[in-house]
Amino acid sequence: MSFGEAPGFWWRPSGWQAALLSPAAALYGGVAAYRLDHGARAKASLPVLCIGNFTAGGGGKTPTALALGREAIAMGLRPGFLSRGHGGTAKTPLLVDPARHDAATVGDEPLLLAGLAPTAIVVDRQRGAALLGDEAGCDLVVMDDGFQSARLRPDFALLVIDAVRGLGNGRVIPAGPLRAPFESQIRHADALLVVGDGQAADWAARQAETAGKPVFTAHLRPLAPERLVGRRCLAFAGIADPSKFYRTLSALGADVVASRDFPDHHPFTDDDRRSLAAAARADRLTMVTTRKDAVRFAMSAEGADMPLEVLDVELVFTPTEAAETILAAMLASYRRRKSV
Repeated sequence: MSFGEAPGFWWRPSGWQAALLSPAAALYGGVAAYRLDHGARAKASLPVLCIGNFTAGGGGKTPTALALGREAIAMGLRPGFLSRGHGGTAKTPLLVDPARHDAATVGDEPLLLAGLAPTAIVVDRQRGAALLGDEAGCDLVVMDDGFQSARLRPDFALLVIDAVRGLGNGRVIPAGPLRAPFESQIRHADALLVVGDGQAADWAARQAETAGKPVFTAHLRPLAPERLVGRRCLAFAGIADPSKFYRTLSALGADVVASRDFPDHHPFTDDDRRSLAAAARADRLTMVTTRKDAVRFAMSAEGADMPLEVLDVELVFTPTEAAETILAAMLASYRRRKSV
């Protein structure tokens, strides 16, 4: 389940809905904790960096994976990304080819990842790691998600948390957004990354530090934002937290006259495209969306021809040396694993 599909009470102080669902949450949390503690994690021949998060939905995993992938390349490494291809129809293991595949086949996030480095779509993560090494020539695997699955042993697990959303009401699915009890997750994490400005992640950061886990910080930096300053916009997004995108546009100086939310990974139809375009024309607005949404919006010839502004962002670590620190720690862990 994603933010876009998540009930609103997940992100408010616990009320009657969370209390009513607490028995189911206890069962779900118990199973998830057991899987984390006792899962038969396969060991890959390559070093594995896992980018995960505590909650269902987005929290900045894909921008984090891209940032660490860029740093790995700068260090002379050959990273490859591993994804399940959420939102795509591909069922068999494959290497994403941006020139041949679209978001309907492989998912939006793998298309973005494949623009930087080889990306494998596969359910069996051990098989995917082998695919990246044997067929793509990679010497490092970056898993975009997969922390809670306990299928592949990471040499370093970095959990990403949004500074504005935090952990929501702190309860486990379905009473709240947590994928497993917080204590179980932090025990198996190697570090925490807080993305953005806000205090909602402060408690989690303190708990991580108490557990001896380093806490890193980063922010999302918009690219070429000046073109949107003063423009009257119809903003739309089918991501985990559309409101975050709209706030970013407003902070950049865009005039968000209207907005339209879609579920996370929403497969845009031609009716969606025509409806958005008609609303924009009626009020002389500029349509603007995220890069993730743009790759799905442009899947039809009609969508590809529509005027659309796309706000690209990149994740920047503060300090910038943190990315190298994370990769160095991951490689050191890998060497220890291989020496045993």
